[in-house]
This record gives sequence, structure tokens and C-alpha cells, in this order.
Amino acid sequence: MTQKTVLITGGNKGIGLDVTDLFYQSGFSVIVLARDFSTFPRDRYPDVHLVEFDLRRVDTIPQIIATLPPVDILINNAGIMNAIAPQAYDADRIDEIMKINLQAPVTLINEVSKGMVKSGSGRIVNVASVAGEMGHPDVWYGISKAGLINATKSFSKLLGPCGIIINVVAPGPVETDMLNTIPGPRKEELRSLTIKKRFAYSEEVASTIFWLGTQSTGYINGTCIDINNGSFMR
Repeated sequence: MTQKTVLITGGNKGIGLDVTDLFYQSGFSVIVLARDFSTFPRDRYPDVHLVEFDLRRVDTIPQIIATLPPVDILINNAGIMNAIAPQAYDADRIDEIMKINLQAPVTLINEVSKGMVKSGSGRIVNVASVAGEMGHPDVWYGISKAGLINATKSFSKLLGPCGIIINVVAPGPVETDMLNTIPGPRKEELRSLTIKKRFAYSEEVASTIFWLGTQSTGYINGTCIDINNGSFMR
């Protein structure tokens, strides 16, 4: 059987690294795209293809994709959060968060899906946030993640007839470095809303992403999978 190729953005740490591990251990050809690999455990993953790239350079994404082999599975995991009030955002910060969290994933979908359309198959998993489903203090973060959820639904209608499955996960807070950007009182408030009274573990989110990227039924398409342990029920 032909080895499938997965491209994981932000697969160098946190949730992304756990996703990298799952695909690597399962025999996939893994490409990780990230801005910094200084902490990436290269010895553990000697065969992973590392692509150092800043997703703020949205205009050059087509050139990067052109240098890679055809991608069977795309995991749009990379993202940033500032946890600041809307009035603290200047134009540069707005531009940065929208490029990394929304414009780059959409551009990657556009570019990677070209090969998927030709082959008649492919899977895409986007990583959004519960912030995109509810009012969130970091307004621009919430806007970017809401946009990614909407883009998933739109692309499922555009690409689904071509054999491509695209879904999105919306985790609540996860035990990763990003959690450190949330102020203490806000963290405790969010933790108290969960059924288990704890935040998600990175591997819990990663396993859901892996399932959507490999095993979920094709009838699940254009769907947002909530991973918030009851803290925001819909």
C-alpha cells in the first residue's frame, strides 16, 4: 500500500507535536511546517520532513507547497492567542493573528486541495477553538477561530463533491504553553465550568484530530467537533 503523506502546521510542539507522533508511529510520511524547530525532538523523529516557515508570509505559501510532495492529509494546527483586550490590538497585531489563524489555513487548503481534487480523495482537519463559538475576551482571537469554523463548512461544500473530507475541532483550554497566556482568574473560571474540573490534555485533542484525519466516516464532513468537556454545550 502506498504510504500517505500528512502535512502538519505547528507540529513542532504542544497539540501539534502529539499529532506528529500519532501519524509518525502509524507509518505516515510526515511533513511538519513551523517557524521554529529549536525544541523539536529530532532524534525521536529522524524521518520527519521539517519545513521552517513563517505563516505570516501568506503570499509565499503557494511556492512552499509547490516544493512538497502531494499531500493526502492536511492538519491546520498552527495558531496564536494574545489574551489581550480589543483596544490593546494595533493594526500589526490584528494583521498577524488573522494571517496565522485564518488566512494561512485558508490558503493552505486552497493550495493543498488542488492535488487532492486530482486524486479524488483527501482529508483536512482544522484546529479552531471554543473561542470561535462564544463571546471571548480576546476578540480578534475569537473572530479568527470563528472564521476558521465557517471556512471549514464552506470548503466542505466546495470540496466534498470531489472526494475531500474536511472537518474542524474546537477545543476549550488545553494543557499546553498557550494556557500561560490566559490570566489566572479567567483560567479558574473556565476550569470550573468543565465536568471533570480540569482542562483537556494535549493527547486528547490530538487523538480526535488523528481520527478525523484517518478513520472517521466520510459522512462526517463540514462538522465542528467540540472538545470542551461540557463547558460550552450547544
